[in-house]
Amino acid sequence: MKAAIGCLLVVLLLGGLVVMWVGGVYNGLVGAEEGVTTAWAQVETVYQRRADLIPNLVATVKGAADFEQETLRQVIEARSKATQVGIEATPDLLNNPEAFSRFQQAQDGLSSALSRLLVVVERYPELKAVAAFQDLMVQLEGTENRISVERNRYNQVARGYNTRIRRVPTSWFIQILGWAFEGKTYFASQPGAQDAPTVDFQQPGGGAAQTD
Repeated sequence: MKAAIGCLLVVLLLGGLVVMWVGGVYNGLVGAEEGVTTAWAQVETVYQRRADLIPNLVATVKGAADFEQETLRQVIEARSKATQVGIEATPDLLNNPEAFSRFQQAQDGLSSALSRLLVVVERYPELKAVAAFQDLMVQLEGTENRISVERNRYNQVARGYNTRIRRVPTSWFIQILGWAFEGKTYFASQPGAQDAPTVDFQQPGGGAAQTD
């Protein structure tokens, strides 16, 4: 009788340890996924910051005599597209490679439109001398650099999470127990670039350029 009770206690103890272990794995995944969500929120924040700066930039540039309207139109349209894609983004965006790709393409399209605008601005020295324009350039430079930093950070966090859910025994638990942990999509590097375009608004001699 005592032996049976002893065996039962051992089984219960081992069962409790297994439950605690599995629970620890699950909680660890929850924390890792929250880390990805937090990193993504930072990416969205810096993209929104850039979108908020563009109307003031467009208004300032419009003040230059005979400024190329086509370039301004492209910036405005690119911003509109990037904003719309952001609004349509759902919480499942990070688990949907196609939707994520559309989001990245829209944001990268806005980066390209801004770069073209800066090239055109080189022909208007009187515009570059305007204090409001210079201030916007500094803010946009900081924002573009921040976008690059946050995208890289997101990729690192997402890569750590993806590695975690693919390792055994975690991957076994996800499949057998039906845990809802899906792989996250990364930002893809553009040809000849790092994870995001880096815009250098203040070059020696007062120039403005994009470094890909």
